[in-house]
Amino acid sequence: MMVLGLLLGWLLFGGSTTNKQEEHHNHSSEVSEETIWTCSMHPQIRQKEPGNCPICGMDLIPLESNSNSDLDPMAISMSKTALELANVSTEIVGKTNPVKLIKLNGKIEADERSVYSQSSHIPGRIERLMVNFTGEYINKGQIIAYIYSPDLVTAQEELFEARKVVETQPQFFNAAKEKLRNWKLSDKQIAQILQSGTVSEQLPIHSDVSGYVTQKMVNLGDYVNKGKALYQIANLSSVWGLFDIYETDMPWIKKGDEVAFTVPSLPGETFTGKIAYIDPVINPQTRVAKARIEIKNVDFRLKPEMFASGTVEAKLPLTSKAIVIPKSAVMWTGERSVVYVKNESSKEVSFVLRDVILGPSLGNSFVVKDGLREGEEIAVNGTFSIDAAAQLEGKPSMMNPEGGPAMTGHNHGGMNMGGSKEIKGVDHSKMNMSKTTGEDKKDQNSISERINTTELFRTQLKKVFYTYLKLKDALVNDDSSKASGYAKEMSLAMRNVDMKQLTDKNAHDQWMTISKEISKSATAISETLDVEKQRNYFKNMSGLISKGIKLFGVNQKVYEQFCPMADNNKGAYWLSITKEIKNPYLGKAMLTCGEVKDEIH
Repeated sequence: MMVLGLLLGWLLFGGSTTNKQEEHHNHSSEVSEETIWTCSMHPQIRQKEPGNCPICGMDLIPLESNSNSDLDPMAISMSKTALELANVSTEIVGKTNPVKLIKLNGKIEADERSVYSQSSHIPGRIERLMVNFTGEYINKGQIIAYIYSPDLVTAQEELFEARKVVETQPQFFNAAKEKLRNWKLSDKQIAQILQSGTVSEQLPIHSDVSGYVTQKMVNLGDYVNKGKALYQIANLSSVWGLFDIYETDMPWIKKGDEVAFTVPSLPGETFTGKIAYIDPVINPQTRVAKARIEIKNVDFRLKPEMFASGTVEAKLPLTSKAIVIPKSAVMWTGERSVVYVKNESSKEVSFVLRDVILGPSLGNSFVVKDGLREGEEIAVNGTFSIDAAAQLEGKPSMMNPEGGPAMTGHNHGGMNMGGSKEIKGVDHSKMNMSKTTGEDKKDQNSISERINTTELFRTQLKKVFYTYLKLKDALVNDDSSKASGYAKEMSLAMRNVDMKQLTDKNAHDQWMTISKEISKSATAISETLDVEKQRNYFKNMSGLISKGIKLFGVNQKVYEQFCPMADNNKGAYWLSITKEIKNPYLGKAMLTCGEVKDEIH
């Protein structure tokens, strides 16, 4: 009975256990076989076995499965390793009083109300100059020159003759004295002349004010008329700071704002003053208005014509606090502004694309009017890496807000995808090629000329293109300094374009040629402040950028514009994302000269 029971038990349970073990083994093998290996820096890499990334050579890591059922299907999840390698950092959104830090450039000037022209009150010849150079300090009442005047000699003789008949005709005597008073002789000087009894041929000229001589306008022996200015004297105990305000900053700055400024000759010291006056008219040449602050200069350390760099903390006229986020958190598509909002669970970190409406720029940050709530956490660095991963996984991204599979150049519903151009709003899997519209056919012609590449490459190329647009706008405004800075930024953006994304030999060779010449033009622009030389290099750069966009695409409609008068009437092209003509070759002289020649879809 015991042996029979053991046999039956083995048949009933032992076999099932073996089957379960085999089933478990098969399931484990199945899971193991389904493990996908990817690169933390290049998530488009997918392999069924471990190894090295064919792009960067890093060790592949297992692709983490999405086991969190609460995860938003539109969110892009990233491992902690990927976040660290992509240098992604986040920040919690908060409210604050928006303050825009505006930088101002200007210089110190003498207070116009304290500038005095010391003139001669009688005609004559300069016999002696007691002040012989500019910069000398003089006191009120100090003798600054001696003048010989025939009229003065005659007036003194008349005074002596009138004194003889003062008893009988006092009016003659008073008239003679009044004549000398009109020449700014004091009663004390007249009394001295009467006391001496002799005619004085030279009359001393006394300073009417105290201050520094800023201009000497006569020399020894010069003949001067009555009212002729001899010296310009400035009292520098109070000076002005005159700062330039550009048109774009004028709405922010108002009378009464405090300006903190420094001067290069006094390092480590900061001076302050309140804006007392703003020019009501903009200078037509410089396109700036002057803001004036008044400064007490008791120790005379601030001198006229010193350069000054100031800052103003301009506050928005808001009744309550506003949400402010860094500029690095925002990505632009031309019409939309987006950020990535972080969601974190116990198992993973994910990011969801969010459209926001931006308010005024605060320098390195933006006011957010709508789209974010206080307390939410957003990515402030590494946003392009997050967006690239979202595009590759078909999640909503900056250029594809509806989501969808990443374009890889394969066939879509029978459509010839010779390139990777994506037509926004068109479902390629359902497109009937026999019923396409004229606009669709136009797009298809553009697609057939494209070279197949990855979305990441196009994103990097678009960053180069957007820097090109900033360079173009600087030339439109005739600002060679900003143009030089943007050219340096463009050189950096070119170095960040990953050529390993171009696996096709033709694509690789084409980009090698284009990128080399673009970098040369960018370097040349950055090394000169001559705007005409910059425009000459910009012409060459525009042709190369245009070729790159036509070959690879940037998921953006681009307008190719032409001015026949540019480059000494030889004509030149440039690119823009708007139809409005703003000529970078002629600038403000002929801002609207040109026309749209082509549209790159």
